Amino acid sequence: MPLDPLTGKLVGDDVAVQTHAVIANLGSVLALCGASLADVVQVRAYLTSMDLYEEFNAAYAPHFSTGLPARTCIGVTGLARGALVEIDVVAYRPSV
Repeated sequence: MPLDPLTGKLVGDDVAVQTHAVIANLGSVLALCGASLADVVQVRAYLTSMDLYEEFNAAYAPHFSTGLPARTCIGVTGLARGALVEIDVVAYRPSV
């Protein structure tokens, strides 16, 4: 979710700002597990309107410099807290 981790409040009022916030949050969670966005193999993105897709995609793509993971983008009628975008990921890190 595009929430400020310190306040729990929604970040931004447009899909680009919210996308960057969600991905930053995902990066923080992955780091806690010793992983990074480079380890992401699958993404599910939920948008409150598919009209937001191009703006979302422009904000999303630069975060995956090693290649884009498989992705599903789903249009929904609403998200918690009035968010425009929500993203979940599956990451894989081989045993070292």
